[in-house]
Amino acid sequence: MTRITIHKLPSALGDVGIIARLKPLHNAHAVLLELLCRQAKHVYIGLGSCNRYNAQNPFTAKESADMVNLVLKPKHANYSFIEVPDFDNGHVWREQVKKLFGKLDCFITGNDYVEQLLKKDYNIFHPHTILPPENRIALNATIVRTAIACGKPWERLVPKKVAEYIKQNKLDKRFVGEFGHHYANIAAAYAMKGCSSASFTADFSSPSLLPATL
Repeated sequence: MTRITIHKLPSALGDVGIIARLKPLHNAHAVLLELLCRQAKHVYIGLGSCNRYNAQNPFTAKESADMVNLVLKPKHANYSFIEVPDFDNGHVWREQVKKLFGKLDCFITGNDYVEQLLKKDYNIFHPHTILPPENRIALNATIVRTAIACGKPWERLVPKKVAEYIKQNKLDKRFVGEFGHHYANIAAAYAMKGCSSASFTADFSSPSLLPATL
């Protein structure tokens, strides 16, 4: 079980780093990134797994960046992107992250493994410790991808402009065509264990989804 230490961030942050795959960017991502842009001097957004294109990474780094820009660009200019590849080697990844991001005032991650890799290099904050309770959303990209694959109403799980971007560029159809079977199999496996696909993909009719990870 993750052990979360509560930190109180200063009202004005300096340079902040964060890495997320954003495949796709969903409502929990949007809330956190907007909060960071409001409080930080600059937010360095790492586009994780930029060298992967598979069932877990069905959108390109450019597409993820486009989604972020749709959400942040109308109000914020104090952010930039860093493409962060996977190496399947924690030590190599850590050294690359240090090289790409350089000196930071803090680093945001909800991933226990990433925290262990970077805790000697950066001041680590968990998203749960910096988001007010009313702004926390229990959501992750696997839920969104599974909803798309299973024909569930996924659009309300992402910002409106992101849903429009995905549909206009037919990224949802591309995803279903290439990787939909993978998520359909996951949902079927849960159903065989006595869990409905709805329980795996969350209650999409619920007016709110509470507290989340990045």
